[in-house]
Amino acid sequence: MGPLALLVLAFLAFSLPPYLAFDPARSRVPQPEGFPAHYWFLVAHVIFGSVAMVGAVLQIWPWLRRTYPVFHRYAGRAYVFAGVLPAGVMALTIGSQSPFGPTTRVSDIVAALLWLGCTFAGWRAVRERRFGDHRKWMIRSVAMTFSIIVNRLITPIAMVVLEPQIPTTFGGSELAYSQSVAAISSWGGIAIALVFSQWWLERKPATAR
Repeated sequence: MGPLALLVLAFLAFSLPPYLAFDPARSRVPQPEGFPAHYWFLVAHVIFGSVAMVGAVLQIWPWLRRTYPVFHRYAGRAYVFAGVLPAGVMALTIGSQSPFGPTTRVSDIVAALLWLGCTFAGWRAVRERRFGDHRKWMIRSVAMTFSIIVNRLITPIAMVVLEPQIPTTFGGSELAYSQSVAAISSWGGIAIALVFSQWWLERKPATAR
């Protein structure tokens, strides 16, 4: 749990401050044409997404879950209703207008729908006291929450690998290169999150091996 918490803390320390200034000039995402409110939807997404990340760490912390089950429930509600739900809705909005090309737009929408869908399924399962299903769906939800970190880790790798191909594969187009990097990173983040969560669910405890 310690390394994951540190990774989330480092990610938030890097990603969050520019948007707390509420200054569009500090945005790391270009403003799409014809959508002047994009920045404010982005700020809301980042803030609510940060709540979701912190809530996810608290939710999967075994000691906290065992020792303070009531706090676990309240943290879970915050994760769903003050984190994933508003951040996911904002993601649908800004994702559909992504300046990084049509492939990334589709991936952003798919990621938001998966995030919202897994979270809703987990919330519904716990309301119906299907705790086994609740655990499975929330693990998938948490994986989608952290998929953005995977996305950011893939980006520099894709940039280094593809940059030598700008004159050939991309015909000298920096735009085609940057959109390809964004698409690989976004789809890669989704794929790795889903594969990892499924592996985690199907793995056998060490004592059973």
